Amino acid sequence: MSNRRKPRRPDVGGRPTLLSEAVEGRIVAACRTGIAVELAVEAAGVSSSTYRRWMARGRAEIAAREEGQAPDKEEDPYVALFEKVRTARAMAAARAVANIRRVADGGIVTKTTTRKFRDPETGQIVEEVTEDRTAPDWRADAWYLERQHRHHYGKDAALAVEITGLDSGEATQEERVDLTALAERLNKTLFAVQYPDPPELEGGSVVDAEVIDG
Repeated sequence: MSNRRKPRRPDVGGRPTLLSEAVEGRIVAACRTGIAVELAVEAAGVSSSTYRRWMARGRAEIAAREEGQAPDKEEDPYVALFEKVRTARAMAAARAVANIRRVADGGIVTKTTTRKFRDPETGQIVEEVTEDRTAPDWRADAWYLERQHRHHYGKDAALAVEITGLDSGEATQEERVDLTALAERLNKTLFAVQYPDPPELEGGSVVDAEVIDG
């Protein structure tokens, strides 16, 4: 399919384009934060329709050049805007995913405590640093999967569970599982350690015992 450039309407009254270096900089800077495009262009003082028109021109020019057409230098500002916005949004997404992974993996330092004391044997001052770190949080992984892989892990997705017989090897049951509810149940069961009660003697009571070196 050929990507032909669409004819452009001349600016009314020779009005210069709104796409200045300052406007481009504000749009790209806002996109780096990861906010919605509509808010990014609003922060730059540009309407959504104008922004979409600029991006369409940049996309069309890139496609035309990739097909071997001669570059149109007048489209360079729109090509630059398209590429910079795309890169900024990708970097923002990568940074957000990295933060989600940090929360999921745990280990984020929340508090650092420094304690100084004198070593009773050497008499030297010893400095001890302890850190409080966050525990792994499965909900961050669940949030990521639900949005990045909606088809498989979205709230409307179904998980087919096959319970296979030992002899026949055939599935005997298939059911739809709520992934959120399943994750919550796993969180309560797999990470809860249950210790058995101490054994009882014949009399029904536990007797204290004292260990004496032989």
